[in-house]
Amino acid sequence: MRQRASESQPSVALYWDFENLHASLCEARQEGAYSKQDNRFRVQEPLIDIQAVVELAASFGPIAINRAYCNWQYFSRYRDALLQCAVELIQLFPPGGSAKNGADIKLCLDAMEDMGRFGHIGTIIIVGGDSDFMPVSQKVKAAGRSLIGIGARKSTNRHWAKSCHEFRYYENLVESQQQPAIQPAQPAQPLHDDAAADIFRRAIRLLAETQGDAWVSQAALWQMIKRLDSTFDPKEHGHASFLAMRQAFDALVEVREGDDAEPMLRLR
Repeated sequence: MRQRASESQPSVALYWDFENLHASLCEARQEGAYSKQDNRFRVQEPLIDIQAVVELAASFGPIAINRAYCNWQYFSRYRDALLQCAVELIQLFPPGGSAKNGADIKLCLDAMEDMGRFGHIGTIIIVGGDSDFMPVSQKVKAAGRSLIGIGARKSTNRHWAKSCHEFRYYENLVESQQQPAIQPAQPAQPLHDDAAADIFRRAIRLLAETQGDAWVSQAALWQMIKRLDSTFDPKEHGHASFLAMRQAFDALVEVREGDDAEPMLRLR
């Protein structure tokens, strides 16, 4: 089944204050684990689940911009995860030994410029917990766009979190992504393809969480699967079409007819 999202569908711009989130997770593990200067200026161990954040962003629409700001010379161990998630890297060198790299300022300026240039952007997502993002939240709202914030619980400024249309704490996001899917007691038929079943469940769960409704449309589900993995092809998983794959996974979902006769699904 080949289906493309409507060209008029609002897209998502995702901006990462990458070092901010990484530092917050380090400090949450042990106070001073990142803030001490000797710790900051060395190669960092990867802590951020990049895929979980990108998948959340994709649940709001097709991602048009996925840009992360950081002094990348110390974050090379994130390389594979960043490449897998198609993150555009913006290198920022701090102007002094103990100075900030100015990621929040550059991020806000870019977000404002992108909103002005690209009318298709409907949702702005900012990963970071600083109060410095509050002025841009006012501009995003004034432009009629939706603003989603993501940050670590202990270090996120509460005023910044309250200024967003919606705010997700990183820890909750990762926990929900890692929850095992509930398996039916007696499947109607065995699920031979765990990979296809996994992306099927993840797509439904993400859509349901974003929409605030457990029931998701079949068409929206297919678009979400393609956002999670643009290379996904039901034929490679033994199904003639997306519809055939959905029917093969009937044991995982309940199905009902929607208001416009579009099938609606929810996880059992």
